[in-house]
Amino acid sequence: MKRNELLNKAETLITGDRAKDYGDAYENHGRIADGWNIIMNGALKSHGFLTPSHVTLMMDWVKTSRLIETIDHEDSWIDKAGYTALGAEFIERDARPVNKIIEEINNGKSTNGYVRSKK
Repeated sequence: MKRNELLNKAETLITGDRAKDYGDAYENHGRIADGWNIIMNGALKSHGFLTPSHVTLMMDWVKTSRLIETIDHEDSWIDKAGYTALGAEFIERDARPVNKIIEEINNGKSTNGYVRSKK
């Protein structure tokens, strides 16, 4: 895909379906920032850093923020379930020291846990 095609498609999405489904982009991103700050502060208090499990909470919050605008958006509900399952799976691995987590990620041994199927 050429850059102008990508930018045209992005423009169509953010001014069309995405705007219709999720409401004003700035307000939606504000809700996301509020939730992420809460999650991040909790992670720093409990672990001293963000873990992959915390990231699943953050991604779940993106979906929650979107559902606040459009409660019946089925894809967001499905994605939330996927992030919850991944987060629960990551807990044991997150209990290791942060240097072990980073080492595993850098060595390419992290899971390829996709919330959605590849298209």
